[in-house]
Amino acid sequence: MSVRDLVARAGRTLIVGFDGLEPPAELVARIRDGRVGGVILFARNVRAPEQVAALTMALRQAAPAGRPLVVAVDQEGGRVQRLRAPATEWPPMAAVGRRDEIRLTYGVGRALAAELRALGFTLDFAPVLDVHTNPANPVIGDRAFGADPQLVAAHGLALMRGLHDGGIAACGKHFPGHGDTAKDSHFDLPVVTHDEARLRRIELAPFAAAVQAGMPVMMTAHVVYPALDPELPATLSPRILGILREELGFRGVIVSDDLEMKAVADRYGIADLVVRSLRAGCDAFLICHRADLQEQALEALVAAAETDGALRDRVEAAAARVDALAARFDGEYAPPADLRARLGTAGHRDLCTAILGG
Repeated sequence: MSVRDLVARAGRTLIVGFDGLEPPAELVARIRDGRVGGVILFARNVRAPEQVAALTMALRQAAPAGRPLVVAVDQEGGRVQRLRAPATEWPPMAAVGRRDEIRLTYGVGRALAAELRALGFTLDFAPVLDVHTNPANPVIGDRAFGADPQLVAAHGLALMRGLHDGGIAACGKHFPGHGDTAKDSHFDLPVVTHDEARLRRIELAPFAAAVQAGMPVMMTAHVVYPALDPELPATLSPRILGILREELGFRGVIVSDDLEMKAVADRYGIADLVVRSLRAGCDAFLICHRADLQEQALEALVAAAETDGALRDRVEAAAARVDALAARFDGEYAPPADLRARLGTAGHRDLCTAILGG
C-alpha cells in the first residue's frame, strides 16, 4: 500500500469538529485530500436552517468521488439537541420512556430523520442506550429512556428503526454503559465498580439487543469498569471492545466518544489515544475541536501503520467499515426549496404533545 493510500484510509477514521458557520478552507482541503472521513456539527456551527443546509452541502461536495462524507450531529432531544427552533425541539428521552408507547418513539425517530435529512445530515449520535440507575449521575440523567434495561432497549431500538426508515444512521451510546457514573467524562474519568454479572444484566443488555437489531454504529464510553478491565477505560480496552465485537457479534462502526474530553485527554496524548483505541477495536475517532490534534492523530495512525502490519490491517478494516456506513446512508443532497416547511411541522409538534401527555 502506498503512503498516499494509507493516509486516505487512516483519514477515513477521523470524524472532526470545527468552529464557525462556514467550512474553513483548511478543512475543505483536508476533506478533498482524503484526510477526513466525517464531520460533526455543534450549536456553534448553527445559525439558521438555510445556513446549516448550505454548510452540509459544501462539506459533502468536498468529499472525493466514491468516498462520501459522514455528516453527523448529536440530536437526542432534551438537553442534547444542537438544532433548535425552527427545527422541532424534542422532549428528553426520559419523557419518551415514561410515555412508553413504542409507536410514538418510532415516530420521533422518523420525524428526527425527516428534519436531519432535509438539513443534509447522514448520522445522528442517538439513541442513548445507557440505563439510568444513578439519580446523581451528572451527565446522563434524562437523556436516558429510563432505569430498566428492557425499556431502554425497546425504545432505543424503536428510535433506531425510525431514524433508519427516514434515511439517517443511528448510533447507540455509550458502550458498555454510562448510566451509573458519578462523574462527567467531559471533565474527569468515571469508574463503575459493579461486578461483571451486574454489568451484563443491566448495563450491557440494551447494547446486546441493539447488536441483534442491526445498530450500525456504537459509541464507546470513557469510563473504567474494573470488573472488565482494571486499568483502561472502555475506549482503550481490547477486553471491553472485544465483548462488543467478538462476543456480541457487532459488525458495524465502533466510534470513540470525543478524544478531547478530559477523562482521556488529561491522561494520554492524542497520538497515543488514537493508536491505542484503534488497537482496542475502535474504527472511528471523534476529535471535535482542534485541527492541530486532528492532524496529529492522522500522522500518528499513518506512522504506526507503516511499521506494524497488524495495525495497518486494522486501519484498512476500520476504513472499510466507515466507507460502508457512509455509502449506505449517502445520497445526492441539495437544500430543498421548502426547507423551513419540513422543520417543526404540526405533525412533529403533535408528537411532542403526545409524549408529554397533552
